[in-house]
Amino acid sequence: MDLTRVRRLLGTPELSWLLDRSRRRMARDEPLTGPVTLSRATEAQRAAVERLLGRAPGTGRTLTVRLDTVDDVLRRSGASPDGLAAAVVALTGPVDRLGGTRAREANAWEHAYAPLDTLAPRLAAWSERLRRDGLIRRLARTPDAARELVRDAVTALRTLPAEPAVSLPAFAARALGSAHALDDGTPLATLVLSGVRALTGFPDGAGSEWRREAWASAGLLRDDLSTTVLTHGLRGTPALDWLARTGEPAVLTLRQLTRHPPTSPAPAVRICENPAVLAAAADAFGRDCPPLVCLQGQPSAAALTLLRTLHDGGATLLYHGDFDWGGLRIAATLLRRVPWHPWRYNALDYRTAATATPLAPPLTGTPTDSPWDPALAPALTELARRIEEETVLDDLLSDLAP
Repeated sequence: MDLTRVRRLLGTPELSWLLDRSRRRMARDEPLTGPVTLSRATEAQRAAVERLLGRAPGTGRTLTVRLDTVDDVLRRSGASPDGLAAAVVALTGPVDRLGGTRAREANAWEHAYAPLDTLAPRLAAWSERLRRDGLIRRLARTPDAARELVRDAVTALRTLPAEPAVSLPAFAARALGSAHALDDGTPLATLVLSGVRALTGFPDGAGSEWRREAWASAGLLRDDLSTTVLTHGLRGTPALDWLARTGEPAVLTLRQLTRHPPTSPAPAVRICENPAVLAAAADAFGRDCPPLVCLQGQPSAAALTLLRTLHDGGATLLYHGDFDWGGLRIAATLLRRVPWHPWRYNALDYRTAATATPLAPPLTGTPTDSPWDPALAPALTELARRIEEETVLDDLLSDLAP
């Protein structure tokens, strides 16, 4: 190649557009044939094409050049015996094919995702969803950053849920080397919290309170005082014994439950979803009420800690909740964490209550399963009525009567 002649013919600033169009075609593995067009060409650009081709390029608002003609000129003149492609590389450097670039980038991302394959099978669906939904790409931007992000997230998730519960900063310091690694708003916290929800089935939501309870569902606590559980008739600590004797409900913090757990659980403990049930039981039976625990919605870290303590101590747990899709989700979440048996909470109980309550509000929301009784969810779909715990309060109280 006569590089001096190639620079004179093709390497001028007025023909940089022609080199750029040629490089783009080469990067896409397209042939250097056919026309390329420049809108609003200057006289200098037209003159440069005339020198290159040895003829006037024509008139008009646009300038059109056939790449195969340029290739032929370069070959015949001896300036570039290997044609236009060789001249482009000589003047502008090697052309990185997009196909190869994309393949390398795809391999780099796949390598970044690889640690997800080491997680427990129950997180397999979540891992697969991450590969499709782009969350990691949005959080990390590059494969190198993603590799570090995924590695740290997997390190954290492998040891969850934490039992016994532990403070979130202490867990982050132990597992990730920094007490602030899982602070709100960091990419790692976002990714790990997504994995926590997949692990525990914690429902969708937003806000600081929701995040606090979502972390707590995996045993990670922002503090041990703000997460509580409501009980009545429970004994096993001096404070609980005193409240049981006075017939008053107790609000237990996680701090109390981890430092002074009940030491003498009852043979059976009933669980309800709504505080109205516990309040009615306290009013009706006072100090004679059998042990009752109220979740007040999704099971908190305090509730899970208490129920695990009771179960490990030999208590049989009996659960009742609202007959609606939200109630079924709460029950399923609890069942994944603590074994329990239905307390008037199966398909037959629902059909009986729905028949006795013809004016019950319509059922709304997204359906879900009922693993403790596979017939319950289809019954809700069929009858499409919402039966709240307060609706069957008399039945529940009859079971609690001493």
